[in-house]
Amino acid sequence: MGIDKKKLYDWCSIPAEDLNNHPGLKIALMIVRDSEEMGRVMARDFADGILAANKKSANYRAIVPCGPKAWYAPFAEIINAENISLQNMTVFHMDECLDWQGRLLAKNDPYNFRAFMEEYFYGPIKQELNVPESKRIFPEPGLIDEITHKINEAPIDITLGGWGQDGHVAYNQTRRHPYSQISVEELSNSSIRIQENNLDTIITLSQRTYGAAYQFVPPMSITLGMKECLSAKKIRLYSDTGAWKQTALRVALFSGVDVEYPITLLQNHPDAKIIATYDTADHPISRHPEWGFTGVNV
Repeated sequence: MGIDKKKLYDWCSIPAEDLNNHPGLKIALMIVRDSEEMGRVMARDFADGILAANKKSANYRAIVPCGPKAWYAPFAEIINAENISLQNMTVFHMDECLDWQGRLLAKNDPYNFRAFMEEYFYGPIKQELNVPESKRIFPEPGLIDEITHKINEAPIDITLGGWGQDGHVAYNQTRRHPYSQISVEELSNSSIRIQENNLDTIITLSQRTYGAAYQFVPPMSITLGMKECLSAKKIRLYSDTGAWKQTALRVALFSGVDVEYPITLLQNHPDAKIIATYDTADHPISRHPEWGFTGVNV
């Protein structure tokens, strides 16, 4: 079970410059220069989808992440400058962090995604253009059935997101429970749920936000499942956070579908694309051919 280490080493050995046109790619890839460019690309693509729906007087239904952060300001600038109405858009927020008892976090907690989105996503947009509050669907433990019903009412037009160190999309982490393994099919059909966060997720987030003080990282989350995320007509994943996303990106691009890396499920989607900054597409193994592959037991 799991990723073959020799294959992984080979995937990580490919220079970033050779990725875009590599014959082994299993999902479309776009590499951008930096966070600023990525934010503009993400904002423009999202706004164009909304514009197209508005021209047809159609509702636009989107699954939206809390991050990456680079796109919020350019998105608000585009919406306000071009007077693009968001009145016919429904936003399903991907996930939310919870405390150890499965409760919502305080508003001032840095991992309160709703508070962040209200300030940085909705806050800068002109009131007359903004998404109506009744169409802003935030995940909460007591609303699982209601959210499921609303998602199933009509197709999702787009899933926006990033990915984690294990390739998790939303908070669909690889399941590491020793007594409860799941198949690729089960992961694909996973739906909105409350869960314990994996230890590697907690450690990674603690290093990113809290100087490795893992004690302050929320240990639980509520997330839309892969079923909901994959149901969208279009999926776009973005990352500008470099080192902790590099290996998961290589797996997404070259591995077969594998439950250890949920992002690989995008390979079966008809319109999925990954957009990464150069730092995220780079990999240290590709810059150190002298290391060589030393794995014996693979």
